[in-house]
Amino acid sequence: MKLAQVRIAATGALSAAIVHENGYRLIIGHTMDSLIRRSEQEGRGLADLAEELALVDPVMLELAMPVTPSEVWACGCSYAPSAEFRDGELGAGEGPYGYVSDPAHRPELFFKGTSRVCVGPNEPVGIRPDSTFTAPEPELALVLNSNAEIVGYTLGNDVSAWDIERENPLYLPQSKVYDRCCALGPFLVTPDEIDDPYQLDMTCSIRRHGDVTFEGKASTAQLRRRFEELVECLRLGNSIPAATVLLTGTGIIVTQEAALAPGDVVTIDVPGLGCLVNPATAA
Repeated sequence: MKLAQVRIAATGALSAAIVHENGYRLIIGHTMDSLIRRSEQEGRGLADLAEELALVDPVMLELAMPVTPSEVWACGCSYAPSAEFRDGELGAGEGPYGYVSDPAHRPELFFKGTSRVCVGPNEPVGIRPDSTFTAPEPELALVLNSNAEIVGYTLGNDVSAWDIERENPLYLPQSKVYDRCCALGPFLVTPDEIDDPYQLDMTCSIRRHGDVTFEGKASTAQLRRRFEELVECLRLGNSIPAATVLLTGTGIIVTQEAALAPGDVVTIDVPGLGCLVNPATAA
């Protein structure tokens, strides 16, 4: 099932909804977060519960983030191109990035933030004022309940100031965490809708004044880690709240020549999951 979170125009409140060809079937009295918690408490599938509670007639409303995450975590170097690019910058060969990319070692996990630093479809992502190389990182995102079960998939943009991390890997938090550094959307798609999450083709483009400055593509078939392993590592000594999002890493590397500038438009697309579009602005 394809679910969404929409904004009620009269009040500005958020409501969970089922995506319909003619709009959105509202699930009155529930945000996506509360719907996830209720499905967990009642031991019911998210899609079944949504279908039972949703209104019949669809309406057209503004699309918001598909979930308001309690926490967002992210995985680094889970695709070979990401690790090779970063180690190549260090001139390190099999350096620290390649090390964590190797499935024989613990994966890289880091805290990206809370809903405070996140935006939804068509909302601006941020460019750090102290960065000359802020870039999008298109990723498949897992939406988890408090039992760390995957209740849905969405698209994520782990926007990062690569020049800051490049200066020193210990600057990773400053590279990764700031206002508008994460975009999520457009929908939450339940696992029953995805035949094989390891066979999803992803594309990313950046446009400036209508002209394409960057295009890239990757497939989740290139992932070096299974989702279960990433979730298990996240849970080690670390309880998570419902509506936690885990970004699974990027296989699309944006070059410095295509660094984001105010007004650029980033488009991330995965068939079946939707198209996440965000302009860029100074954070």
